[in-house]
Amino acid sequence: MNQPVNGAQAPRTAPPRHDFAVVSSEDIYTGKVLAVRRDEVRMPGGGTSVREIMEHSGAVAIAALDAGDRLMMIYQYRHAVQRRLWEMPAGLLDHAGEDALETARRELEEEVGLAADEWSVLLDVVPSPGFSDESVRVYLATALHDVGRPDLGADDEEADLETHWVALADALAMVFDGAIVNATTVAAVLAVHAVRTGAAQTRPVDAPWPDRPTRFAARKG
Repeated sequence: MNQPVNGAQAPRTAPPRHDFAVVSSEDIYTGKVLAVRRDEVRMPGGGTSVREIMEHSGAVAIAALDAGDRLMMIYQYRHAVQRRLWEMPAGLLDHAGEDALETARRELEEEVGLAADEWSVLLDVVPSPGFSDESVRVYLATALHDVGRPDLGADDEEADLETHWVALADALAMVFDGAIVNATTVAAVLAVHAVRTGAAQTRPVDAPWPDRPTRFAARKG
């Protein structure tokens, strides 16, 4: 079914012709923040293909925008790419059924020492659907005030992160010159720009999130 998006009608699509049934599934690895399984999936031609899927707990990110049109950004080391990246405050949904908005509120305070009086859903992002069920809900947080970053005794990458206010116009330029490459952050900067220019609208905090992962959180109980 096609759903209106900010007043626009999505393109009409054909009804599904195949359900891609899982013939068998095998767990390969279960770790602290992800699991990997191997699914044998029935394909439209009648045969099957193997798909290796990374299960993710899901996450939230926060586009915190102040009255001066500045975004709160963090500069943090990411070992997979072995360098520091520009990102937005974010955090994993570690527990099954965890309230996403409350997680976002907590991460905003813990990572950058901010609270917000106004919240809305900016967008949902599925970064790598070819092999992962990861989905990230990005909130727009406004009417900000400083509450101080708590001392949580961080001793991992977070102990090294920097926080910076970045003008929205500068963040937009950083996306297009390659300074911002984190997929969720790229999408969020573009979305904030669309909202601020009147090209799009946010959604309420209780907007449906059909792609929120559940399988890995259920594994952890």
